[in-house]
Amino acid sequence: MSIAEILDTMSYGPAPESDKEARAWIKTLGGETKLFIGGAWKKAKTGESFETTAPGSGEVLVRVAQAGAADVDAAVKAAAKAQPAWAALPGHQRARYLYALARLIQRHSRLFSVVETLDNGKPIRETRDIDIPLVARHFYHHAGWAQLMDGELADREALGVCGQIIPWNFPLLMLAWKIAPAIALGNTVVLKPAEYTSLTALLFAEMCQKAGLPEGVVNIITGDGATGEEIVKHPGIAKIAFTGSTEVGRRIRGATAGTGKSLTLELGGKSPFIVFDDADLDAAVEGVVDAIWFNQGQVCCAGSRLLVQESIHDRFIAKLKARMETLRVGDPLDKVIDIGAIVHPVQLERIRSLVEAGVKEGATLHQPKAGIPGKGCFYPPTLLTGVHPASTVSRVEIFGPVLVATTFRTPSEAVELANNTEYGLAASIWSETLSLALDIAPKLKCGVVWVNGTNMFDAGVGFGGYKESGFGREGGREGLSAYSRPKWLAKAKAIVEKPAAQATGDVLSTGFVDRTAKFYVGGKQARPDGGYSRPIVSPSGALVGEVGEGNRKDIRNAVEAARKATSWSTASEHNRAQILYYIAENLDARAGEFADRLAAMTGQRRQDTMREVSASVSRLFSYGAWADKYEGAVHKPPMRGVALAMNEPVGTLGIVCPEEPGLLGFVSTFAPAIALGNRVVVVPSASQALAATDFYQVLETSDVPDGVVNIVTGDRDALALDLAKHEEVDGIWYFGTAATAGAIEKASSGNLKQVWTEQVQRDWFDARQGEGREFLARATQVKNIWVPYGE
Repeated sequence: MSIAEILDTMSYGPAPESDKEARAWIKTLGGETKLFIGGAWKKAKTGESFETTAPGSGEVLVRVAQAGAADVDAAVKAAAKAQPAWAALPGHQRARYLYALARLIQRHSRLFSVVETLDNGKPIRETRDIDIPLVARHFYHHAGWAQLMDGELADREALGVCGQIIPWNFPLLMLAWKIAPAIALGNTVVLKPAEYTSLTALLFAEMCQKAGLPEGVVNIITGDGATGEEIVKHPGIAKIAFTGSTEVGRRIRGATAGTGKSLTLELGGKSPFIVFDDADLDAAVEGVVDAIWFNQGQVCCAGSRLLVQESIHDRFIAKLKARMETLRVGDPLDKVIDIGAIVHPVQLERIRSLVEAGVKEGATLHQPKAGIPGKGCFYPPTLLTGVHPASTVSRVEIFGPVLVATTFRTPSEAVELANNTEYGLAASIWSETLSLALDIAPKLKCGVVWVNGTNMFDAGVGFGGYKESGFGREGGREGLSAYSRPKWLAKAKAIVEKPAAQATGDVLSTGFVDRTAKFYVGGKQARPDGGYSRPIVSPSGALVGEVGEGNRKDIRNAVEAARKATSWSTASEHNRAQILYYIAENLDARAGEFADRLAAMTGQRRQDTMREVSASVSRLFSYGAWADKYEGAVHKPPMRGVALAMNEPVGTLGIVCPEEPGLLGFVSTFAPAIALGNRVVVVPSASQALAATDFYQVLETSDVPDGVVNIVTGDRDALALDLAKHEEVDGIWYFGTAATAGAIEKASSGNLKQVWTEQVQRDWFDARQGEGREFLARATQVKNIWVPYGE
């Protein structure tokens, strides 16, 4: 097309990006890639490889090495060898390496951009203007954390070797999200890029060499899912970080259960894009384009569900259809195209089949008139209207350029529709009424909310999901916790639970009136469903009292009561603080009674049991103080706007207390949870359960709303598994043996609930171990609400 023709028609002419340098670099790979292990390039010991193709043309770019178990083992050993010296470096020295990597990425930004586009199929404008600058930003940002670690994270240390598995939709950006925080805090990594898109990870490995990064700090091994499985199961890895599908995330949760590995999962999404009737419709239409057709919709947080207020639906859809006609689909290396290629024919077929299913279920299909290239892996931007919320395309993550639309009438209905999904990654809200947007944002069950915007990311702002979109955060201060641990854990000893004393038939004369100890469910005392009780005996075997023997139905009843107590999660922090203070005061008023009960159950001296009661009272006051002071943050990403990091309760928590100390362990675990708005089902110590059953009388006189604290006694391990399997439990804490911890982690994979299993002994009397920010962080999940401002 000539310049005269372009000016005459005002249509876009081609603006191809040269791939000369990128192809020259690919040639240096020699036709088949190698693995980057211990700072050197090595052939895969399997001798196997597979083709990687350019989605835009279908041509083979190179053969990629298939790493096997021996290669993974070599990489882990190289990382383990390098880790102590790397962690021992002063923070500013690690920072210098991260700064060097950031500058190298910037210096070679165009090469990275073109290789990424060739290998992935996304438009060159996206890799050039979004992906690569964000990659550099992550290394710069986390270089700062390496520098500040000794001061700001003085009580934390590196985990060790981290296994990282990343997806194909943002190959280099996901690498930066994983590697930058890990190595900044002194960890070393073994990273596996996606099977379809390994090339920029290998180019990054070359940058590691140029930066002089110590051998073994970063290891890049390529391969398919089998290689990832070898990483997950390797005993030398301390942490697994995975971004990918929910299905694979479940399998990884099961595979890591009982291994002691730390785990973060960033999984699928079906994110709502909510447009209210007072929104700037033209801006919202552009937001839709960015939300679902950015990167061909191959984005875990893509705004794939369009929820439009009924009164503006027809106008908005008409504008959207007109805008779709201007979208250009074509060669990813052409700088004027909007939508590039789908990553692989397998993914293309999945998109086609799901769209066909949507049409069969009654949706109306709209695609622009302009065609798509005949060669390559392309799919047009697609809109499905008249979609029922229960339809396949409304529920299933399509992971392609497909938008499904439905209507709502009221803000409350919008929230209900938005939350009607097992996922909870992100959401967009469009309204010119900021008070409405900020009222809706906290009600959405997801980890990221964009107000009048979408797909905004920054290294300083955490990203991650709720529910089956995974757990943990990447980026921001909260993301660092995934790559560090409290220093005291390194010397902690494993929990070894003592065998219960055998009942002798004697009855201990305690002076207590024989009150039948029941459960505490929904603010009421409840008898066990099974009708059985279990004895609580002293160390000598004398009977102290009896408590109910809980079962699965009792757990079900308690969970149901907890889920109904939703007003507690929305109560003011000040109100929750006052109730915790009231609980503390009422416990203190009965301190002597609780001390005597503990003495009877444990055989300890009364002065020691009084110390435990006093510590419990102090802990309740402590969490009363924290209730209105554990606040979020206001982030200032490089944009005109802010990101509000809000600490939200996990929801319904199951808490299986440590076996001892019976009262202090009970208070130290349920108190931080309810201080931050969770509702809890607590399984107390089995041998000292009377401390908890006595405690519900304190709760009854302390204005605690019904259902906020529920207590079920019995076999701790059996009840813990019932909680772990329950689909309506959002998280579980367990302090006990390794065997049960592993079973809980495996059982939790059904709804991917947040799990904290601890198998080491804490000094519960020590405030550094028994209370504070570690517990508060476990009791919350961070929601980041992005609010741009200005003209």
